[in-house]
Amino acid sequence: MAQRKIGKCSVPPIGLGCMNLNHGYGAAPEEASATALLHEAFDLGVRHFDTAALYGFGSNEKLVGRALRGLRPEIHLASKCGVTGVNGKRVIDSRPETLMRTVEESLLSLQTDHIDLYYLHRWDKSVPMEDCMGAMSRMVEQGKIGAVGLSEVSAATLRRAHATHPVSALQTEYSLWTRNAEIAVLDACRELGVTFVAFSPLARGFLSGSVLDITQLGENDIRRNMPRFQEPNFSANKLLYRKLAALAEQAGCTAGQLSLCWLLHQGEHIISIPGTRSVKHLRENIAAGDLQLAPDTLAAAGQIINQHTIHGARYGAATQMEIDTEEFA
Repeated sequence: MAQRKIGKCSVPPIGLGCMNLNHGYGAAPEEASATALLHEAFDLGVRHFDTAALYGFGSNEKLVGRALRGLRPEIHLASKCGVTGVNGKRVIDSRPETLMRTVEESLLSLQTDHIDLYYLHRWDKSVPMEDCMGAMSRMVEQGKIGAVGLSEVSAATLRRAHATHPVSALQTEYSLWTRNAEIAVLDACRELGVTFVAFSPLARGFLSGSVLDITQLGENDIRRNMPRFQEPNFSANKLLYRKLAALAEQAGCTAGQLSLCWLLHQGEHIISIPGTRSVKHLRENIAAGDLQLAPDTLAAAGQIINQHTIHGARYGAATQMEIDTEEFA
């Protein structure tokens, strides 16, 4: 795959989101299986690996740390602070002292002396962004992190943060069915030289066709609480998926590969971090980085699934209150 810039580094345009290896999607696979998938990703050319202090309440960082310790010099490692597990509960806390404590814990869990890219996972709006960025800049000065990132923030917040300390990457959800970044953030990133990192580029598995029966979702699967995976929205969205899959078949690829190609075509400053537990889907995703699809096919995909055709909000009301991204009217 051709390389794209993230901070001062170059990585392939498709990385790996590690969250679902033990967080958010029901029962986790055995560690041996998760470790094998991480190693397979590296062998296939993945170099950008993304985790967070929140995932598995620290256990995801530990999993990634154990699995990739021997490959550390060859990978670009990203993690996040600002949301953690406290006494078994998810807590948003971006006070400087909390961020400084969290990075120390992350370094231990990841078995490394520095993290290449460290995001503020969620902005605790009771804390001035300048204070958050001050703590992150100290981490850079101390050599604990290489670059600062932000997650789920607006273009205005990005500019405010960037004025305090350079932001290397902004991560938010972006896919055929979630286009909020197109309102302002994609352009702001391009203008400021910030890499845009798209999480859930396959719509939490929907665009890969791996979620066609919501009754099969585990009891603790976070998608159960997302409006797009609830009826009657889900059945309406599934009709759109079938149209996308038919278009992909005509183009000689899978619906997931078409979706990733569409995403990467939206800008050279974009990288994506699809997550998966399946080696088969991993190989499909990585192969998408080398596909060359006709512009008409990509345009047709965007016409089938977009903010006007999709049914349901991406988050429930409570989660929506936690983020700072622009929203369509």
